[in-house]
Amino acid sequence: MNDKFAIDPKTTALLVMDFQSWIVDGYAVDKEALLRRTARVIQAARNAQVMVIYVVVGFRAGYPEVSSRNVTFSKVKEHSLFAAGGDGLDIHPAVAPRRGEVVVTKHRVGAFAGTDLDMILRANDIETLLLAGITTSGVVLSTVRHAFDADYRLVVVADCCSEPDDGIHRVLIETIFAQQAAVVTSRDVVAGL
Repeated sequence: MNDKFAIDPKTTALLVMDFQSWIVDGYAVDKEALLRRTARVIQAARNAQVMVIYVVVGFRAGYPEVSSRNVTFSKVKEHSLFAAGGDGLDIHPAVAPRRGEVVVTKHRVGAFAGTDLDMILRANDIETLLLAGITTSGVVLSTVRHAFDADYRLVVVADCCSEPDDGIHRVLIETIFAQQAAVVTSRDVVAGL
């Protein structure tokens, strides 16, 4: 791992993004292996006292956050997904949060847009983000772009990210993310903690 992105547990947070059961079942490639790797990273982070933050997609009843101009979320609204009290909100039990761990609800693709995530990170003196998420081209890409512009140090845990299109996943991991983040494996993270 690049020393520039060394993991200091006091100033690092692990973002576990969109590991909701519905998303895992619909978009994760080799989901059992993905869940095992991600669970190991979460446990290593907890053991090292790294802040673990979950990011989930969710909406209020009636979907007041969804514009008819937003193609993706209009479909979510049409199928009544991710609404308070509805289907899709639960985080997969293999990687579920513990009592007291922060869960940030987002209404867009990226983890920062319209959420209090940045405030939580800055209030806890977080400088480095470990990123795991489904999908690589969705929440991971959007979050990398925003966090990079917000001057966070970024570590993408490549094998804890998933994308149905392997070509897109490879281009993002090997080319795009590598320009703005350290790209590592779950083994690297566990060893580094």
